[in-house]
Amino acid sequence: MLRLCSSSETRASLLKKANIEFTQNGVNFDEDSIVATTAKEFVYKATIGKYKEALKQFDFQELPLLVADTVVTSNSKILRKAYSKEQAKEILLTQSNSQTSIITCMIYKSHKIELIDISSTTYFFREFDEDSLNEYLNSELWRGKAGACMVEGFCKEYIQEVRGAESTAMGLHTELLKEFVD
Repeated sequence: MLRLCSSSETRASLLKKANIEFTQNGVNFDEDSIVATTAKEFVYKATIGKYKEALKQFDFQELPLLVADTVVTSNSKILRKAYSKEQAKEILLTQSNSQTSIITCMIYKSHKIELIDISSTTYFFREFDEDSLNEYLNSELWRGKAGACMVEGFCKEYIQEVRGAESTAMGLHTELLKEFVD
């Protein structure tokens, strides 16, 4: 059984769906301290930071550990988590009628291996309907989501094309992880 070092309900749901047994404990890491020029650099630094915190918090005997982070990028902008409804709207409008990539980095550490993976899923969204966007913003379901994006929720009806694994876009490349879980 692995230890998911994340408080994400979506990641927990992905592991359940993949029939991977786990316990869940979030770790604290200040993502706002990260300086990065690209989305891949950002998500890698965030994941490494969380991984180091997990190694401090949990004894080596408590392996395997799984740590992950996700970031959204659109129009060459790194779209992090929104902290207000106005910020979420601005971030979502960047994705409307554009190409948006969701990048997830995960680190899986067992007694046998240390796997570091950065995967990306790209969506081509048609223009978001203003009424639907406002309804989504009012629901506050965007809170805690990278890029305020929910490809399994609000954004789903606007997808024109997908390149990559849906699990990566939801925060954990479970198809790859299943190949390595002890």
